[in-house]
Amino acid sequence: MALTDEAEIREYFNEMDLNRDGFLTANELQEILEQCNEKVPGFKIRQYIAEYDTDKNGALTYDEFIKLYHDIKKGKASAGFLTAVKSRVGIQSEKGTSDVSATGTTHSYSVEETAAFTAFINDDSKFQNDPILGPRLPIQGEDGLFNAVADGILLCKMVNKSSPNTIDERAISTGKLNKFTQLENLTLALNSARSIGCSVVNIDPLDLQQGTKHLVLGLVWQIIRIGLFANIDLHNVPGLMNLLHDGETLEDLQKLTPEELLIRWVNYHLEQGGSPRRIKNFSEDIHDSEVYSILIKQIAPADKKGELVEVVLGKDLEKRAGTVLQNADTLGCKAFVTPKEIVKGNSKLNMAFVANLFNHHPALDPPEDMEFEDVEETREEKTYRNWMNSLSVSPYVHHLYSDLSNGLVLLQLINNVNPGIVNWDKVNQGATLKKMGGNMKKIENCNYAVDLGREMKFSLVGIGGQDIRDGNQTLTLAIVWQLLRAYTLGILQKINDSDKPLTDPQIVEWANNKLEEAGKKSKISHFKDPSISDSKVILDLMEAIKPNCVNFDLYIDPREDPSTSEETKLKNAQYAITIARKSGAMVYALPEDIVEVNPKMVMTIFACIMALDQVLLAQNS
Repeated sequence: MALTDEAEIREYFNEMDLNRDGFLTANELQEILEQCNEKVPGFKIRQYIAEYDTDKNGALTYDEFIKLYHDIKKGKASAGFLTAVKSRVGIQSEKGTSDVSATGTTHSYSVEETAAFTAFINDDSKFQNDPILGPRLPIQGEDGLFNAVADGILLCKMVNKSSPNTIDERAISTGKLNKFTQLENLTLALNSARSIGCSVVNIDPLDLQQGTKHLVLGLVWQIIRIGLFANIDLHNVPGLMNLLHDGETLEDLQKLTPEELLIRWVNYHLEQGGSPRRIKNFSEDIHDSEVYSILIKQIAPADKKGELVEVVLGKDLEKRAGTVLQNADTLGCKAFVTPKEIVKGNSKLNMAFVANLFNHHPALDPPEDMEFEDVEETREEKTYRNWMNSLSVSPYVHHLYSDLSNGLVLLQLINNVNPGIVNWDKVNQGATLKKMGGNMKKIENCNYAVDLGREMKFSLVGIGGQDIRDGNQTLTLAIVWQLLRAYTLGILQKINDSDKPLTDPQIVEWANNKLEEAGKKSKISHFKDPSISDSKVILDLMEAIKPNCVNFDLYIDPREDPSTSEETKLKNAQYAITIARKSGAMVYALPEDIVEVNPKMVMTIFACIMALDQVLLAQNS
């Protein structure tokens, strides 16, 4: 398979896999078809899936989708389905700057999603009280959202809502902005979204400035989704222990995706409410509103229960859904869906609706007789996970160790770092991983990943595929770090058109030369240099490669007040990373990495700035 074909297939699959679980269900395909005005009965879609569903699990895995893709290309698959797939996903032009590309491909977008996301933004109290966004709200009109993102400010604020303090808002350009300063804000928004795990492949700042609808909606949804799911875990909600099934351990619960936890949460409250109903999805299983009616009664605070309106189970489903949303509004959670979306069973918007209910009213008291070790995700793990997801791996990585344990995500990363190195014919995927002997097939994948790592000259002494399969944290982190390092240096190597990656001393030498040429007094000896901790050298380096990008009035020397030096250093680091991202550097590191002088992540910052310098020099030459 050609590399371009593989990239195209992966993009198609990820776009259609609405909940990013690595499978395409009949519900997802039906929703996509409906959004593209292709009215196909559900039973026909299920029949269609059955043609390619070799493991008969009712959904398409990635390798099953490959067969479908090739049949579409050969003209063997349904013409209507082909039209819908192309309409939904589109064949991206190089820059993807129009809703109808140079090849004539139409990119579809959902009017319902546009309205839902617009309402979510308009109703957010933080945005309403924001001195810059407040006066701009409410966003109005069908194209209001696409116009509102054009200067980058809204997207930056949305990133910070979903992942607080990702962006130092002092660095956002405000006031009367020209096209250039708008693009800087959009570059900041994109690089910051990338750093929190959004896939921004094929999205350019110019696409957003021009309001390219399918790209704007795709990015906005990813940012919202990350915020909705951020606290759906045991660390933030210990009461999730109530959702354990018989024979399960907390480790089993921690392996579940947020979507799976939400489904369990709904079913738990259905059981607590004495209902025999259970759901498996956020589409056809909830379209009659009965489940929502019971759920809202169960989770409503005591002082709100008397305000709930009785939901009459009549034939008018939209009227019933309207009453449900009236009750949700009583709980402060009328977001994402209208009665029409509930009845239609729009899985994406209904999932968002349920997540919003959970975040406001989980109604889960921790069991008194059960104790657990609260293991919060480390900064290092979160950085690695966000980097992986930004590269559009499938399935989406929620839990670093368990989601890497079958080798598939690792192999995708390896192929991203070194395109073409993975022989996918040797990789066990889909049904083979679920059948008897599937565990051995997963170990084979992990062994293959380790073998390829050695081929790429990684230091993997004492690491075997079994360690990855078992979720050995230390050894898994070792291979993941080397992948991130190779990815970062690979970008630099490609820009420099070099035959081998640069070494740490070469990057240090480059940085010091740049600083000296710009008349800066800062310099570093290595990436463990304690002077890095106050971020002055990074700000000086950014100013050296892009004059006037830094407002040094915002830098505070931590020596001025030793009692607040750590807090000051953190603010400086946050500002330095924000300036680097705004200027175009794809930085994944966190401010704490600078303050603590984490040499591994500090290296990636300097390498990203060096890569940016090469790009800027090429643009100016």
